[in-house]
Parts: sequence; structure tokens; C-alpha cells
Amino acid sequence: MAKKKALITGILGQDGAYLAKLLLERGYDVHGAARPSASWNDWRLRELGIAERVTIEAFDLLDYENIRRLVDRVRPQEVYNFAAQSLVGSSFEQPLYTADADAMGVLRLLEVCRSVNPAIRFYQASSSEMFGGVSAVAFNESAPFHPRSPYAVAKVFAHHATVNYREAYGLHASAGILFNHESPLRGRQFVTRKITSTLAEIKAGANVTLRLGNLAAKRDWGFAGDFVEAIHQMICAERADDYVIATGRTRSVRDFVGAASAALGFDLDWCGSGIAETARERRSGRVIVEIAEEFFRPVEVETQLGDAGKARRALHWAPSVEFETLVMMMARADYDRVMSGRALM
Repeated sequence: MAKKKALITGILGQDGAYLAKLLLERGYDVHGAARPSASWNDWRLRELGIAERVTIEAFDLLDYENIRRLVDRVRPQEVYNFAAQSLVGSSFEQPLYTADADAMGVLRLLEVCRSVNPAIRFYQASSSEMFGGVSAVAFNESAPFHPRSPYAVAKVFAHHATVNYREAYGLHASAGILFNHESPLRGRQFVTRKITSTLAEIKAGANVTLRLGNLAAKRDWGFAGDFVEAIHQMICAERADDYVIATGRTRSVRDFVGAASAALGFDLDWCGSGIAETARERRSGRVIVEIAEEFFRPVEVETQLGDAGKARRALHWAPSVEFETLVMMMARADYDRVMSGRALM
């Protein structure tokens, strides 16, 4: 029997790498699509030990003909779309590119799937950022969207496009509304890896300071390895649908700093308030954390909490990694990288 063939866009990112590992373990032939470059950065695939087992394809979300040629040649049964300009902060600096890649790029990909093979099962990486601000209850699939960044606006368009292609053309097209999910494979441009990697460098003796923005922001943080399991279950489900994937618990950026510090043996003493707040290491008196105004966004999303009840009922999915375990995993992985002389990617 021929292997199932999957095409994962954005395979060089955190989610793409974890999903590739999962699919390979389940007997898939995995093709990964990534932006053309002189040298593809496959460090995540190498860390997972799967770099030699996937086929990397040149891919450009902004080029319809490129997408069509790729899908027509590879002929996947399943397409997972993680490709995007994925930084909320950067979307304020690059709103036009973000819209073209994260909104129109998904429309191009859906149209290619419809025209090449409407039997393709399609997954779209939607985002909890689509919900925007604070709610009195956890966000579920029925909650209204209130996007508060160009990134979130683009993701709302892509989400509705996915639903439309499912309803209008009968595509097996599902969207996962994923709340924050982290891992040792997260990029350093994200606040969680910024925290763990910088603290690891300080622990190893580097003369640096962890500079952050809004410490009070709360997020529903889970483990990316758990979340890709839910994604595959969506694709395998008999009927396509949309699902919130979350842990159902929030922690603040301050909580994340505290957990990462504890994992690396720091004892922090917070003092001051607002932009003048700092955290010192009690034993040495050294400033470890300081606040920098440049890291505050034009519009802040203070709290996000997800309700994954539908995924628990329909997909029988539940997260397995607790917050403290996740942060410890990330902090220790970064410390091991620093001490072994490996670059912090």
C-alpha cells in the first residue's frame, strides 16, 4: 500500500517540524515547503533527527503559479499550512506584506487545492490573536473575532476563506484556532524563547540583560508537540471543522520569567513599577530583567484564555504537558545549547 503523502508549508518552523516528526512516525511521505533561499535553515528538523527524511521544496505564498506547480507535482493527499509572517509585532511594521502572505497567500493555496485536487484535506493555522482583547469567559469557536494587529486581521481573512471553501466547494478544510504553544524549537524572536535563551546565557556567564515589554500580559501557553497531535486529528476526522486548541489556563509573562528563572537556579527580587521595574538576582544583586518601552505594542492584548471543550469531545484531545514542565524543558534545552557551544537559533 502506498504511503500517504503530506505537504507541510512552513516546515522549517516550530509547528511544521513537530508535525513532520509525527507524520513520519505514522508512515507518511513528508514534503516540506519553504521560502527559497541560498541555504534553508533546517536546525529544527536536525534537532528532531528527521532532516534526512523529509523532502524540502521551494515555495512562495505570494506566487500562485509556484504554488500550483508544486501541488500539481507532489500530489499530496493532505496539505498543512503553517507558512506565514508570524510575528505580531512585526506586522505593525510590515502590514502590507503580512496581509499578502497571511491572508491572500492562504486564498491562493486554497484555490490551488480546489483546482488541482478537491479531495485534498487542508489544514489552516488560525490564531487566538483573531479574538483580540479580554473576555469574561474563555474563547471558544463561537466567540466573535476582534483582531487588534495587522497579523490578526490577516488571520481572520484566512480563517473565513478556509470556512468558505469548505462550505462553497465541499473541501475537507479545517482551521485550528491555536492559542500560544511553545517548545525548545520556538524562534528566539518570540518572547518565550527570548526569556529562556537570554536567562540561559546569563546563567552561563554572559554580560547581558533580559529586556521585556508588558509583563502583565497573560496567555494560554501549551506545548507545541501536544498541539500538532490535535492538528493531525482534525485532518483525519470524517468531517472538516474548526477547533480551538488550548490548555484552558493563563499565565503572565512575569509568571513565565519566574518559572524560567527558577528552572535555572535564579532567585529574583522584583522592584520598582511600570517602565522602571527591574528584577535583581538576590544573591549577587545583579539586574537580570528590565523593562524597555520599545517592546510595547501599539495595541496590547492583555489576556487570552481558550476553551478547547469541542476538541476534547470531538477529537478526544487533551494537552499532556503542564506549564511548569514546558518552561523547564525550554530553559534547560537553552542552557544545554549554551554550555555545549551550540548557536542559539
